Amino acid sequence: MSTGGFPMVWRGMVLCLVMATLPAITAAQAVKSDQQTLMELEHKWNAAFHQGDVTFIDSILADEFVATYDNGTQADKKKELALAGSFNQQIDASALEDFDIKLYDKTAVVMFTLHLIGPVQGKPVQMTYRYLDVWVLRNGKWLCVASQSTKMASPASAQTPSDR
Repeated sequence: MSTGGFPMVWRGMVLCLVMATLPAITAAQAVKSDQQTLMELEHKWNAAFHQGDVTFIDSILADEFVATYDNGTQADKKKELALAGSFNQQIDASALEDFDIKLYDKTAVVMFTLHLIGPVQGKPVQMTYRYLDVWVLRNGKWLCVASQSTKMASPASAQTPSDR
């Protein structure tokens, strides 16, 4: 039987073909961009550090990882993992924002701001850090090879002498 010159058998075959390709289309839409993946890794790293999840942190740091902390000291992967394992500072709130991610083939530079709120001597204190992390894509997995943090001055201490 034909409807409008287009046999029903053909309509059924076209419908089956369309239905068969829908899962592939949906899966393609669910694929994360490298930027999304890197932002997610940064968020998970932050949470893992506060929770002492050394296993996760170990899985995202390259063996040659090097960190430069806000006081100028440097550390390798072993020291970073030891710091994460022994972290015991109370953090009431932690937020990562202002992401700027630059991709260069299999290398990424990730810059962001980290805001922390926690008690110091019983009083809530807010600290803000700027981070610059360098990631490399190896065997389909992003690994951090370097991290640099800079502690931002509080708004009151950031004023110049003429502003006071």
